[in-house]
Amino acid sequence: MTILDWFLDPAQWAGADSIPVQVGYHLLYSGTALLIALAIAVPLGVYIGYTGRGELLVAGVANALRALPTFGLLVLVVMLVAPHIGSRLAFVGPTIVVLVLLAAPPILSGTVAGIQGADPGAVGAARATGYTRPQILWHVQVPCALPLFLSGVRNATLQIVSTATVAAYVSLKGLGRYIIDGRASSDYTQMAAGAILVAVVALALELAFLGLERAVVSPGLTRAQLPILRRTSRVRPGVVPPASPREATP
Repeated sequence: MTILDWFLDPAQWAGADSIPVQVGYHLLYSGTALLIALAIAVPLGVYIGYTGRGELLVAGVANALRALPTFGLLVLVVMLVAPHIGSRLAFVGPTIVVLVLLAAPPILSGTVAGIQGADPGAVGAARATGYTRPQILWHVQVPCALPLFLSGVRNATLQIVSTATVAAYVSLKGLGRYIIDGRASSDYTQMAAGAILVAVVALALELAFLGLERAVVSPGLTRAQLPILRRTSRVRPGVVPPASPREATP
């Protein structure tokens, strides 16, 4: 059976283990982890970018989290949690935790870099018109941070979607099932189909984020952030890049 025949097989599109169901579970795990990571990383990133406090500590912790082996960490957390929980939550919870640890560093890095990279001229103009520091943060720095923030969220999303296949290792549903089950039965067509599905989902989300950025971010603001985007793209994921004197908020 070729990969095309596999996709055209009606059995792959109906039933409890169909492609739509597996895609749904994959997106459920990914979306839940992304929302939790946003809830943690965005407030922390705004605080660090605004005050400059704890930047080195958080950068070190973020790098340490990025260095953790995803599969090994998942197995360890499941072994610690499963004996105390008798439901599927013993497997879902650790999977979400691992994905959150993977997603938080790029979101944190993008948020901090965006806040610190706000246009000094805009900040100075706002201060001259009588804006308070909180008003400058929410009305100037946060909007200026959108390009870098969305870039961090996009990177985190792609990493989560690509890594969520590990859920299949702990008997959960998702696109990883095709890869794990195909390997167990030496069905390489199914394995290839699973990998293609993961790539298609990731590509679709990438295009969706590009469309979102075009819709909500001013083209002029995006151009102003290009030097910082290039600089952060050369930094390892999870590293909070230091702001240059001209990019730092006065």
